Amino acid sequence: MTTSRVTIKDVAARAGVSKGAVSLAFNHKPGLSEATRDRIFEAARELGWAPNLTARSLSSSRVDVVGLAICRPAQLLGLEPFYMEFISGVESVLTEHSCSLLLRLVRSVEEEVGLQDAWWRGKQVSGSILVDFRADDPRVPATEHLGLPVVAVGHPSLTGSLTSVWTDDATAVTEAVRYLAALGHRRVARVGGAAVLGHTSIRTAAFDEAVRVLQLAGGQQVATDFSGEAGARATRSLLSAAPPDRPTAIVYDNDIMAVAGLSVAAEMGLSVPGDVSLLAWDDSQLCRLTHPTLSAMSHDVQGFGADVARTLFGVITGEGPGSHPVPTPVLTPRGSTAPPR
Repeated sequence: MTTSRVTIKDVAARAGVSKGAVSLAFNHKPGLSEATRDRIFEAARELGWAPNLTARSLSSSRVDVVGLAICRPAQLLGLEPFYMEFISGVESVLTEHSCSLLLRLVRSVEEEVGLQDAWWRGKQVSGSILVDFRADDPRVPATEHLGLPVVAVGHPSLTGSLTSVWTDDATAVTEAVRYLAALGHRRVARVGGAAVLGHTSIRTAAFDEAVRVLQLAGGQQVATDFSGEAGARATRSLLSAAPPDRPTAIVYDNDIMAVAGLSVAAEMGLSVPGDVSLLAWDDSQLCRLTHPTLSAMSHDVQGFGADVARTLFGVITGEGPGSHPVPTPVLTPRGSTAPPR
């Protein structure tokens, strides 16, 4: 069956819904459950159908809607400053072009593959921003096959032939460990993010290498889900060790976990930075509101989002800068780091 012969009635029959439900799904109207919406998109994908009402020339360089799917729990995404600042940066560029952002939260990378396919075949987006890459990420071959214009936010080692924009995580981690070692810390630990994420793996390897090169006695790393609760548990576990095995400095993969770690240290009767120094990744307002204020790896996250959006416009129009890194996060020492006692 060819795409031109498939109708909305065929899609409705395949999905077991009404034609009105198919229209609601493709026009992003309320009134459908996520399961029903996904079933409709799956039926349309299987039949190769796209709604004429939203169709526009695929060869046009006009950009109306940009897609962004994030595989994070809604409650965590609402608390984490990184994505709020990143999306703000993306929106600042889209607004200049009278373009909208289509944001969806997904439960898995596999679900996102189906979503991006539905967006593109349904002509709902002109391009997409892909984030949180894994090793052997299935979105790479899927988007290459679709021909969907995308910008991948991730290191080129993770993003294949896709145009990518990335931060130099390895250099930043190395700088953080060297800074703590220069203060005199010999037992440095790290509370990292989800182990499945590519940038977590890059940071993990860089941390291990820095500890080895600097001949530090510590080097323990704990993987988490980026939440404050997980950061608190990891911190409590690390600080429960008796001296001299207890780390005198901890590096966190985000600001939420670092703030949680600060609370745990106080709960355990440990002073910061007297007993333990703490350093957060991605500086934010949170880091400057704690007492003591948190040392951090400062990064212009809003500027990062804007750069990604501009790069995507370039991919769509064929006039962009191509793959490139953004400035490496810079260490900003504050009250939470000091030489060990």
